[in-house]
Amino acid sequence: MRAIRGKVAHEAGKAAESCVEHVYLRGGREILARRWRGAGGEIDLVARDGAEIIFIEVKKSDSHAHAAEHLRPAQMARLCAAASEFIASEPMGQLTPMRFDVALVDACGRIEIVENAFAA
Repeated sequence: MRAIRGKVAHEAGKAAESCVEHVYLRGGREILARRWRGAGGEIDLVARDGAEIIFIEVKKSDSHAHAAEHLRPAQMARLCAAASEFIASEPMGQLTPMRFDVALVDACGRIEIVENAFAA
């Protein structure tokens, strides 16, 4: 039973990421990577908006508030480490403009994007 719940949660997470990806595409952003994995960790989506790189963490739960609670300081540190590794391959390296967005997806599939979430 536990394995089934884990599989359902995994597939629901993938579906949420796909929906968030479409929001960014409709907004004119280019998706550079999906589930990008580096030594520092995994980033759900990486997008480009002009010169800026956007690292997107997708969180799905029954409500946006509960989804937001799932992002912990340790995970934020792993995301920053992975982003630093990703950005190293950009022409401007660590000087590349970047931001971290968090996409919250509730049980009804509604999406709330918190742009530049780590700056707050």
